Amino acid sequence: QVQLVESGGGLVQAGGSLRLSCAASGRTFSRYAMGWFRQAPGKEREFVAAISWSAGSTYYADFVKGRFTISRDKAKNTVYLQMNSLKPEDTAVYYCAASRTYLTGGSWAYDSWGQGTQVTVSS
Repeated sequence: QVQLVESGGGLVQAGGSLRLSCAASGRTFSRYAMGWFRQAPGKEREFVAAISWSAGSTYYADFVKGRFTISRDKAKNTVYLQMNSLKPEDTAVYYCAASRTYLTGGSWAYDSWGQGTQVTVSS
């Protein structure tokens, strides 16, 4: 298990930007990919973006539409989600997750999860 702590959430107006951070500790050697998921009130948790830890290959959900960018800093042991052109429908709790197996949008592949950071986008 990898311990993950998200930060960077907050309140922003539509069209604005936020950068989320996820600091990892513990058994980081077991990581293959890191991902971001989100969950809005009354909705299921959904995949946002993922990145392979070694090569930095990325995979995005369709609804991102070029607005979000996932990246990682190996030296800081941190993964980021840069969110631009935010919309009210982006309002959710955003979770960082670690996978030991695949670069995928399937939540079943992720076995370590952070506790989330709230992102609220006003119209």
